Amino acid sequence: MKEAVDSLLAHPDFREGRYWVRRSVPADATLFEEGSQGREVYLLESGRVRVIGNVVLEGPRLMRSGVCDLEAGAVFGELALFDNCPRSASVVAVSDCTLIVIRGDDLFDFFDSHPAVGYRVLRALTETLVSRLRHTNRKLFSVFAWGLKAHDIERFL
Repeated sequence: MKEAVDSLLAHPDFREGRYWVRRSVPADATLFEEGSQGREVYLLESGRVRVIGNVVLEGPRLMRSGVCDLEAGAVFGELALFDNCPRSASVVAVSDCTLIVIRGDDLFDFFDSHPAVGYRVLRALTETLVSRLRHTNRKLFSVFAWGLKAHDIERFL
């Protein structure tokens, strides 16, 4: 993924300020909140961020759990490219970070005028999304199996 994004950033027509900006973020800063609107995609140049999901418990109780930590080279916020739905998780800086923030709508305009570049980046994004989905499936199946055992339901299956 990083290779495809690096080639995008190196493209002479994909200019900083027009399509993307570099941003420094201090540790503990929230980059975006679950449920917020946004179409930006992020490349983590340096530092570490944590993806956090909200889990609603009984009644009004809410638990914020870390889904994963991402390090330099990771891309995140990419789901915003494919739908107009609110963000599915929050992202918080674990350490001081340097980010490349790419404006999603402008990115697709660039892809329309540079389809070969767009194909490479979208293919890499798809591979990243599939990998994350497979990882999430494994976690989900493990939690489901644990729940069956914890509630002694597995003996009825």
